[in-house]
Amino acid sequence: MTATPGPVWLRAIEISRRWGGLLALDKVSVALAQGSIHALIGTNGAGKSTLINILAGEIPPSSGRIELLGQDVTAHSQPQRARLGLGRSYQRTTIFAPFTVLENCRLAAQAAHQQPLSWWQSAATCSHSVAAALEAVERVGLVDFLQRPAGLLSHGQQRQLEIAMCLATRPQVLLLDEPLAGMGAEETERMLALLQTLRAGHAILLVEHDMDAVFRVADAMTVMVNGNVIASGLPAVVRTNRDVQLAYLGEH
Repeated sequence: MTATPGPVWLRAIEISRRWGGLLALDKVSVALAQGSIHALIGTNGAGKSTLINILAGEIPPSSGRIELLGQDVTAHSQPQRARLGLGRSYQRTTIFAPFTVLENCRLAAQAAHQQPLSWWQSAATCSHSVAAALEAVERVGLVDFLQRPAGLLSHGQQRQLEIAMCLATRPQVLLLDEPLAGMGAEETERMLALLQTLRAGHAILLVEHDMDAVFRVADAMTVMVNGNVIASGLPAVVRTNRDVQLAYLGEH
């Protein structure tokens, strides 16, 4: 499972974030390399969601620097980062339930490939968006459900659809926020297999609470507690870190 990482595609350098008098992140650094899955773990309140929101461009850091594909994007908005090659999924389902699987992915593709001068054309005829949507649906294994309303999919299939919507924007960096949440054993296996296939062409940040799954797929790990990084490196090394064992893995 060990991957040979490529160049760093997303780098966060000493990111801090204050909410009034609360220091939510304290000089957190992380690097995501092409061809690898980097797991971000930590207890509730550790700062994981704040960090992923900052990386995505949804909230600004109080200090620090973010580089995407070699470009300083610290001041870039979320749509600007998406157009440069950053995609993310969320903890909560963000699909359009009445729309079909294909329509959900096509809408995501259109958002990333806007054509304001073609306003008179039907959105469904945009060949670029349709092609990107079909490619994404096939990638996640939902081809048999193309015309099914998203609200009728199982929970696991809806999570797969969310990743397909992300892939439809053709990103190079993926920020996946708890994609295994609420899944049963069979659905978890399907999602882990999907993550394995996505590794080669992407740099992936995986925020997840399922430790068994994390240690199965992660090439690198960062562990956070109270807004600080307490360990970072290869999973085998992180697993044996005494601070991690005490703070997160529950060992005494």
